[in-house]
Amino acid sequence: MRTRDESANAASETDSQSEADTFGVGIHVTETELRFVVNVPSDIGSGWTDPDAFQRLVERTTWEHLDQQSTLQTIATNAPEGETVFLGTVSLLPDETVVSHSLRVPAFENS
Repeated sequence: MRTRDESANAASETDSQSEADTFGVGIHVTETELRFVVNVPSDIGSGWTDPDAFQRLVERTTWEHLDQQSTLQTIATNAPEGETVFLGTVSLLPDETVVSHSLRVPAFENS
């Protein structure tokens, strides 16, 4: 049985999750570079006023959870040119709170 504080914390957490926006994260492989890609939800919250700022936040959050060098090396070695490798999602509030993420290093059959 939950205490009143536990119930309040759970309700607050649920409210945060419902208010968060979830961004898809990927790396697009070109002939000469790897490009960090952020997929923005069509119904993004009004609290996000600067597109560059939230894209930088998504990128920073991604590399806080994944080792940038090894992730990019894995992609550069295994992903074909023209492919976008999906790394997962990041759910954020406009105040920069990370609500959740599903980030993971991509797995390739031949690696």
